[in-house]
Amino acid sequence: MFSTIGYIICIPFAWLVRLFYNLTSSYGMAIILFTVAIKLIMLPFQMKSKKSMLRMNRMSGRMQEIQKKYANNQQKMGEELQKLYAEEGVNPMSGCLWSFLPLPILMALYSILRQPITHFMMLGADVVQKMVDAVTAAGMDMSAIVQMRDGAAIVENGFTKLLPTGQINLVNTIASQMPELGDTIDGWINVNYNFIGLDMAATPWSAITDGFQFNWACIGLVLIPIIAGGAQFLFTKISMRSQPQNAATASTNRMLMMMPLFSVYIAFTMPSALGLYWIAQSGFTAVQEFFMTKFFNQKLEAEENARYEARQADRQRRMEEAKVLQEQQRRENAKKQTLKEKRQAAQAAKEEKARKAGMSTTEAGRVGDRPYARGRAYKADRYDD
Repeated sequence: MFSTIGYIICIPFAWLVRLFYNLTSSYGMAIILFTVAIKLIMLPFQMKSKKSMLRMNRMSGRMQEIQKKYANNQQKMGEELQKLYAEEGVNPMSGCLWSFLPLPILMALYSILRQPITHFMMLGADVVQKMVDAVTAAGMDMSAIVQMRDGAAIVENGFTKLLPTGQINLVNTIASQMPELGDTIDGWINVNYNFIGLDMAATPWSAITDGFQFNWACIGLVLIPIIAGGAQFLFTKISMRSQPQNAATASTNRMLMMMPLFSVYIAFTMPSALGLYWIAQSGFTAVQEFFMTKFFNQKLEAEENARYEARQADRQRRMEEAKVLQEQQRRENAKKQTLKEKRQAAQAAKEEKARKAGMSTTEAGRVGDRPYARGRAYKADRYDD
């Protein structure tokens, strides 16, 4: 099942490598162009991941404040961090998936290189067996192609078992000594693994174990894993600068710094074409990271300035609204005060009028201070005599 899934995964990558090989007739150049194509295909996703990573780097100070503030309350810390991520539009997991993609691509490319007949030319196992039989019949040395037991090739289920690099060596043997054999197979490609004087099918370790010589063919193979490790180190250093600096990333970065050494070991044990891919991939990634970091830093700076200006404008607007509201309240209070004063004045006038009305009368009806003490029929001499 897994072999079937691996074969299916190899199909689009094999098509790309085959396309570039047919265009350039150079396996090394096909690997480099394949790397460029993969980088371009992945660029939109990597740009999104890079932007998110740079945003998190700018948020690291606020994140550390939250972690310090809620050090004893993990639940509250998580809630505040999620709230911060939502406010800034950041997904902390957005860059994780894309960081693992180079590994399956490397494995697919390894299968394409190690099994050029079935995974590069996309021919069946029956073609492999036919070629093995033809080369065996021609009296070629099969020790580097098939697995042997007691001087005879091992056959299982009707198929000769090949060595891990058996298909590569079989293709090289046919291309160099029996090229006309390939013409009998529809879809066969006489692959030329030579690139700048180096055998892209050979492992750098074999250049040492099979008798190292001071020539470019051997020195170049040995340099490939060293350059691959150096390129990986350069890429790691560049990527570390754009990551948030905290305790968690510091631990991760220490592990990442060990990867270049691991890259050197892997590149020594794999065909040199994979080391070439690793060099190209790391080199293009380093250049890409440099320009993306510069571009997104400027863009994020502009976004932050725009948000700051928007906040300032909103603050100014709220201040103006508060002033207008305060003025309206002052006017309303003044209006209320005026109405109150008018009511008080009217009430005072009414009371004064009533007071005056209670004390006023005509002089004809007054005796001393008592109003209306005399009636209309009063006569001063009424009771004389």
